[in-house]
Amino acid sequence: MRSIMMAASLLLLAGCAGAYTPTPLTPRQTADLDKALAGKVAGEPQTCINREPQTSLVAISNNVVLYRVSRRLVYKNDLIGSCSGLASGDTLIIRSYSSQMCRGDFATTANLQSGIQTGACALGDFTPYRAPKR
Repeated sequence: MRSIMMAASLLLLAGCAGAYTPTPLTPRQTADLDKALAGKVAGEPQTCINREPQTSLVAISNNVVLYRVSRRLVYKNDLIGSCSGLASGDTLIIRSYSSQMCRGDFATTANLQSGIQTGACALGDFTPYRAPKR
């Protein structure tokens, strides 16, 4: 049953992908993003990144997340679809079956207190932001 629900969710997400327009960032979210990326330079977007044990996730909005690898390297990911609840503290659960996270990997959001799934999306490209070498 769970497989059928997941397949239906993927089809729904795929069907909406062409018409999806991300919600613009609020002024506060824009300020948070600017602060997190301050002093860093954007690189070429990548399709996949390695799962790093020290990687931490920072949700900027329901559509934008940052993966902090170190003080010098942060990956920005513009989600495909909206993972409702991320901006209000819900947890992102990524369905990936390898040692990497890749564009198109399916993700859901859930409220850990209630156990209710609140959103569904897919990962987009990973844009690296690196601090320049001194």
